[in-house]
Amino acid sequence: MNVSSINLIYTNNMDLEKICMKTVSLARDTGEYIRSESGNQKPENIKEKGVHNFVTTVDTTTEKKLVKGLSALLPGSSFITEEGTAGGEKNGYIWIIDPLDGTTNFIHGLPPYSISIALMEDDKVILGVIYEINLKECFYSWKDAPAFLNGEKISVSGTSTVNESLIATGFPFTDYRYLDPFMKCLEYCMKNSRGVRRLGSAAVDLAYLACGRFDAFYEYGLSPWDVAAGSFLIQQAGGRVSDFSGGDNYIFGREVIAANAGVFNEFFLNISEFMRNTPK
Repeated sequence: MNVSSINLIYTNNMDLEKICMKTVSLARDTGEYIRSESGNQKPENIKEKGVHNFVTTVDTTTEKKLVKGLSALLPGSSFITEEGTAGGEKNGYIWIIDPLDGTTNFIHGLPPYSISIALMEDDKVILGVIYEINLKECFYSWKDAPAFLNGEKISVSGTSTVNESLIATGFPFTDYRYLDPFMKCLEYCMKNSRGVRRLGSAAVDLAYLACGRFDAFYEYGLSPWDVAAGSFLIQQAGGRVSDFSGGDNYIFGREVIAANAGVFNEFFLNISEFMRNTPK
């Protein structure tokens, strides 16, 4: 019997809620390590893996801790990780991990930054956990369950128009090829909403949308570990998510639009007008 068959038998019999709660505990415990390292970063512990794209020893150490814990939690699963410390055959059950989303914030001692973990069954996310470390807020859900924040059920906001919305986005920091349409979107949001915020952690942006603090979000250039958990949480909390063309390629397609159910159609029509023809 191969690994994927063993994995399938194991997960068919597992308690997904229990798996989620153990993942929450792992994220909280690992977050304590990140918190203990805040303000202790020396220049020699910070590397630039791309233009303005940083990695620290905390990123890689955290990722290894998470991979070890999740491997024990779900034997035979594989991984998609930001820092590439683990892999495996990409079939069956896959953990998608960002060990420290908001590394630049972390380096500068600026909240927020977070841990983001998603579990994918074949091509569908079935579990998502985001732990914002500074406020000790853990957002989580699993398949067929509500979304939660520190044990309390959450839902997206009830805002019904873009004009009433607070919108989140992330600024391009390496890929400026599509800056012109992005800036047109930004201008639209600035002129037609209550405001735009850029926090520096896409995972936190999405978690905040899931609990109603933001009403809408868009960004391009994101990776699976940035959006897998957060997009799942939004849908479990009653919101909607798509790519710029209205499809479902928002985890691997490097583009995402998300909003509560009341705002989504209006927001999507305006943002996609600028962004949907952006070359991939």
